[in-house]
Amino acid sequence: MSTTLQTTQQEVPQLLYLPGQAWLPAGAGEVSRAAAPALTLLTIPPIPVGSSPVGLAFTPSGDLYVTDSGSANVSVISTATDTVVGAPIPVGGTPVWLTVAPNGNAYVPNSGSNTVTVINTATNTVVGAPVPVGNQPATAAAIPGGNVYVTNFAANTVSVIDTATNAVVGAPIPVGSQPVGVAVAPNGNAYVCNRGSNTVTVIDTATNTVVGAPIAVGSQPNFVAIAPNGNAYVVNIGSNSVSVIDTATNTVVGAPIAVGNQPWGIAVGLNGIAYTANRASNSVSVIDTATNTVVGAPIPVGSGPIAVAVAVNGKVYVSNINSNNVSVIQFAPTLTSINPTQGPTTGGTVVTIIGTNLTGAGVDIGGNPATGVSVNAAGTQLTATTPPGAVGPATVTVTTPGGSASLVNGFTYVLPVHAASLTATPALAKLFPPHVYFPFLTATLADQVTGLPVPGQTIIFKIGSNLLGVAVTDTQGIARFNETLILTLILANGGYDVSFAGGSTPSAILSPSSDHAGVIEP
Repeated sequence: MSTTLQTTQQEVPQLLYLPGQAWLPAGAGEVSRAAAPALTLLTIPPIPVGSSPVGLAFTPSGDLYVTDSGSANVSVISTATDTVVGAPIPVGGTPVWLTVAPNGNAYVPNSGSNTVTVINTATNTVVGAPVPVGNQPATAAAIPGGNVYVTNFAANTVSVIDTATNAVVGAPIPVGSQPVGVAVAPNGNAYVCNRGSNTVTVIDTATNTVVGAPIAVGSQPNFVAIAPNGNAYVVNIGSNSVSVIDTATNTVVGAPIAVGNQPWGIAVGLNGIAYTANRASNSVSVIDTATNTVVGAPIPVGSGPIAVAVAVNGKVYVSNINSNNVSVIQFAPTLTSINPTQGPTTGGTVVTIIGTNLTGAGVDIGGNPATGVSVNAAGTQLTATTPPGAVGPATVTVTTPGGSASLVNGFTYVLPVHAASLTATPALAKLFPPHVYFPFLTATLADQVTGLPVPGQTIIFKIGSNLLGVAVTDTQGIARFNETLILTLILANGGYDVSFAGGSTPSAILSPSSDHAGVIEP
């Protein structure tokens, strides 16, 4: 048995398990997926990864890094396909909660080997030698300036790594007992969860000094996330709750928020919705940080959910330490608008649909599939090309792995507009003496798009400002008007005029057209 594996087995219960909680080998205690309530939120199958997955972090490309604490590596998940890509990346012993710094490198705390492994996320390769830190490093968090803060669970300290040199800078910062989670607020302060002392320590990252007294929270605070409103949300394993800290005053606000059994992880999406990984109840609780209230029932996931991460497109990823997989939660889409709201029955109109949770969408309009569907990275906007449809309103339906939503009669099919061509035939006459060789004036109407004659349309015949009369086109698109009695007027005006005011056929709207015809002598 290797030294690393021995160290891992000795140390994992201290960081990844609570006192008195039994160590479960990989796969032990896994709950059958068939036994869990069926939810459309989990229509994406769990993604198998390495042994005992813990930490989750997104790379600049959108991939998801997963630390496999039992197999000492990092799995890479493509969030475009929700599948593992490439081979696992070997790291140190017992990798846990990692982070991705602004320079694009991932920093992986190896609790079993007291180091941090650096990974270039563009190439998925390890950079340089592991960085030595304190005893049992637990969680890494990056600040906008680039430094990475690493909590050392067994040393009750925080180490600071300069990401430009990948070396520790300064002395370790003393914090509370058994620090685990750490997150950096917009004000530049780092908030450290001290599981062993039921407090949160605040560090000024500009000076790397502790600010004020520790903040008392619930029992066994384990992880912290910063919401868009700037507040820090702390999960308390021992009290099954979330404490909220106002980072402007560094005080707890409101009553603790009750969640599932033993919440170990928490993350907040860009929309202000927070998610807790409830390890002992195999579920995820949802919190609206605008009201600090739980939304809906807990969502069943895999066995032993321990960490959670929210993608920019709103999908939620949960690492399940006992079932060796990552659950994917995708909520049903919502639709706000479509533009343009009408187009021709022939299809081919590019529409833009605004909403939420649109990732992986298919679009039907009037029951027919649209083509060329493209969704933006945030899952809030898609474009699609309309299929052909019948004249009138049509319902627009967007379907994703998380469900479907509709804009009832959101798009209206109208007849396409075709240019029309009206051609008048010159009058035939013998001028001296005046004599008509053909008794009719004629005009032919055609659809310029199809090239076909258009029957049943009204044509107006005029000489100058004088209205002669109207005629209707026959099956050949020809309208005829008797010229026998008006030859003198035609000659005086050098011909005649015809016009078509526009109209429609069963398949198109025809634009107006006109023409002038002169007089010719055979």
